[in-house]
Amino acid sequence: MIIRIAIVSIALSLSVMILTTAIIAGFKKEITDKIFGFWGHIHITDSNVNRNFEITPINSDAAFYDEIRNINGLTYEKPLKILGYEWKDKVVSYETKGGVSGVYPFIIMPAIMNTKENFLGVLLKGVGQDYDWSKLDAFLVEGTGIQFKSDTASAQILVSKNIADKLLLHIDDKVILSFVRDQNRIKKRFTICGIYNTGLEEYDRRFCVVDIKKLQEVLEWKENQTQGMEVTLENVNDLNEISEYIYYEELPAKLYAETIRSKFPGIFEWLDLQDINETIITILMLIVALINMITVLLILILERTNMIGTLKALGMNNWNIRKIFLYNAFYIIIMGLVFGNVIGLGVAFLQKKFHFITLDEASYYLSVAPIKIEWSSILLLNIGTVVVTLIFLILPTYLVTKITPIKALRFE
Repeated sequence: MIIRIAIVSIALSLSVMILTTAIIAGFKKEITDKIFGFWGHIHITDSNVNRNFEITPINSDAAFYDEIRNINGLTYEKPLKILGYEWKDKVVSYETKGGVSGVYPFIIMPAIMNTKENFLGVLLKGVGQDYDWSKLDAFLVEGTGIQFKSDTASAQILVSKNIADKLLLHIDDKVILSFVRDQNRIKKRFTICGIYNTGLEEYDRRFCVVDIKKLQEVLEWKENQTQGMEVTLENVNDLNEISEYIYYEELPAKLYAETIRSKFPGIFEWLDLQDINETIITILMLIVALINMITVLLILILERTNMIGTLKALGMNNWNIRKIFLYNAFYIIIMGLVFGNVIGLGVAFLQKKFHFITLDEASYYLSVAPIKIEWSSILLLNIGTVVVTLIFLILPTYLVTKITPIKALRFE
């Protein structure tokens, strides 16, 4: 019975660790995909831009944008880092995992959205036909994306579900957007073509998407003038390296490159805190497994006192007897790992398919618990559990050396 309890304990501990790792990895991936999907990875704007929406135009036809589009990969150097310590005098060369996948012009501008009964302050994100709409299409819950025209600006608008619910808007409804330019009020009529929902409330309650040509008309800008350029990457892990390269090597002094991570630090800092939760849960589960295994091993040794005395009387040394119990402990751990992997991965695959674990989207930005299975992490958890548990079990087996043949066989 005690062996079965130990197997169940290890199985439950490992399954909790697997689910924790899978959920946190999935959570970070889904949130970052949403943020980067809506904003891209790097924004290029005028270096004198301020936050009160007095925007300065930049030329989207500049030759260096083609240079940025053609970045396929970079080689860069960093100080050698061993166990978290940087050796600044030793430099190692690295290569990025990808390059730039696209560069798209954008304009962000405030406006007042009016219906017959209500009005609401919104921010309009203007993008062009060449924009990577596959990112926004993933957020659509109703309707379609903007249908662009080659000769004129499209009068369609994509609103969030949050805004649609507040203003009681539906597909094909008409809205009036009011702008202020040079202290003059300008009105434009738009038609609702689609409703999206990212789950990120700070975006959903403010942003709408329109044709960039409409905002250029309001600002009286030329077709090649835009507020900024949105750069998307093939691999998000190259964010800092490519951003620094673009800023220092490609852009003129009047332009500035800023990563979305630095533009919206709050969400990313919050995501980084999830790593602490993962570490704490993993340590707690390891402690639970260790306590149970140490208890089981001590009970097994005490139950086998007579056997230990007999083996010592026959000439077996302490270390060989201790190995018998360590072999049994290893068998218990392996059986626990087998059942733990089956339970943990089984629940993870079921959640990925049926989404039975739900979340409050207003608090967690997601309606269901996401799953991302990283096999390297699962393998590391299994190996780490075996190694750490066996190391800590060497000490309890020291009890074997305290058992003498005379005392063990006295009552035999």
